[in-house]
Amino acid sequence: MKIFFIVLFSLFVQHTFAQNETEGCEPCSDLLTYVDSNGHTKPVTGLCEWNIKKRQVIDSMQALFGKLPIVPNIPPFKQSEDEVVFPPFNTNVLDSIETPHYVRYNIQFTVAHNESVLAYLYVPKSINKSKLHPAIVALPPTTGRVLIDTKVPYAKELAERGYVVIGPEYPGIGELKDYNFDDDRYDSGIMKGVFNHIRCIDYLQQLGYVDIERIGVIGHSLGGHSSIFLGVFDSRVKVIVSSVGWTQMEYYKVKNGKERYGSRLGAWAQLLYAPLFKSKYHLNDDRFPFNFDELIGALAPRYFFSNSPIHDSNFNVEGVRVGIANASEVYRLYNAENNIQVRYPIAGHDFPLAIRNEAYCFIDNVLMSPID
Repeated sequence: MKIFFIVLFSLFVQHTFAQNETEGCEPCSDLLTYVDSNGHTKPVTGLCEWNIKKRQVIDSMQALFGKLPIVPNIPPFKQSEDEVVFPPFNTNVLDSIETPHYVRYNIQFTVAHNESVLAYLYVPKSINKSKLHPAIVALPPTTGRVLIDTKVPYAKELAERGYVVIGPEYPGIGELKDYNFDDDRYDSGIMKGVFNHIRCIDYLQQLGYVDIERIGVIGHSLGGHSSIFLGVFDSRVKVIVSSVGWTQMEYYKVKNGKERYGSRLGAWAQLLYAPLFKSKYHLNDDRFPFNFDELIGALAPRYFFSNSPIHDSNFNVEGVRVGIANASEVYRLYNAENNIQVRYPIAGHDFPLAIRNEAYCFIDNVLMSPID
């Protein structure tokens, strides 16, 4: 009994602390509203209006990240009258590692003219390459792709479960830490990442043994919000897992953020993320053009799983609770409330093994067919 009251008191203190950390925040949502052709704000009452709002959410993302280059393979497949032809992937296998369950290839391949991606490709030994199998895009945290094979090993753990997995390095981190953002065609590191990740799905598709109808994405920290961004832009992704990757913007907090970056949300203006927040929006937090509940709503009715620990000092858990409640209203429009799930482990900025296993089961239920 004594232990019970200690735990209860601890949870009370955690909740009070979270409230104090976000004191002054005014949670509000205009998620279920859209702007009509006359510039008037109208309520979203059904899927027709929501599809208008969803397009506006994507436009808001591109206002901050820059425009996504045309990729013919993603729905709606035709974004321009101009034909876009990509060069061959020209895969270069740099090295490989064989384990009892899979072979991990260290590869580099072409994604556009003068652009390439560095990635791990995990091919399970159990698969029959004459059949189609589910696949995962495993996006790395800020330390780089090495962590998806070590500290937070969701790439290799999913490969051990029978998934073909591709884990690309993100420009500006890990082995690409010297990436020159000033010398590319993108307005942000985020949009360069989104393009690379879309092309990773194209790469999986051309392998011949991946089922393009059974693609998922998973990521931790930087990879956590990268997985959401990819899911919004590429509807081929059927299940999205985000670990410690988001909170509502009014709850977002970086230690000494204003002093270090010029505003509470100033960290987003780094070259790695979205420098237009400084050059275009002048670090004005009130002008940040979207919120995460809108992005998660844009994933509906596809499957979304969030790992959001209660002690994450960066992505405040109270903002996650607000965002999930808001986004669930969109899922309700599709009668798909069970497709959005969140876990709140007693942990910091971490992806505990128990929660990873829950996430894998969530993925399995979406992507693994009985014959697998």
